[in-house]
Amino acid sequence: MTAAASPRRRRTPQAARADILAAAERLLAEAGIEAVQVRAVARLAGMTDAGVSHHFGDRQGLLQALIEDAGARLRAATDAIVADWLAGEVPAGDVDVEQLLRALALPYRRGYAELAVALHAAGWRDRGDPIFGRVAEVLHAARLARTSGSPPPSLEDTRLTVAAFHQAIAVDALYGEGFRRSAGVKAQSAKNPEPQLAWWIATVRMELGL
Repeated sequence: MTAAASPRRRRTPQAARADILAAAERLLAEAGIEAVQVRAVARLAGMTDAGVSHHFGDRQGLLQALIEDAGARLRAATDAIVADWLAGEVPAGDVDVEQLLRALALPYRRGYAELAVALHAAGWRDRGDPIFGRVAEVLHAARLARTSGSPPPSLEDTRLTVAAFHQAIAVDALYGEGFRRSAGVKAQSAKNPEPQLAWWIATVRMELGL
């Protein structure tokens, strides 16, 4: 189904940029990365091709801006979750990682896994601060609060656990069905990512002792 074009209107540069990214994200979620073309984005955003190019250069610049914008929003969402933990709403050592892990999984289900793989293949790399650096530190503190054995788990181990989930959930969005089928998961379940996500949530909880 083709997305309807938005009427053209006067807008600030910030609003125009936001509208372009919103249109690109909608096309990505509905039809995949190949649908995110300058002309299609311009039509959906209600502006000219030149207007899109003015803000992002070419299609590659638009795609990079799209994934960077998603990363910034994901960072803000995870920062808000961590802030709730640190505000004392959850007892020390008793944090629940489910909300965090579901927040991470959501954008990959909406086309960002395909986008990330394509940009990586084209040479793009995320050079910003680690999105989950602070998350790993707070989870590690909660882990230590629940650990009585010796030696205590290392921060590096906690970081690797967070990284492993991030890697797995990104790959799952693209290739999970095939991997599940290879292990004999029935076809009707293979198309539903929820059981796999629930398994990962349980596994991360167990690994971190949370």
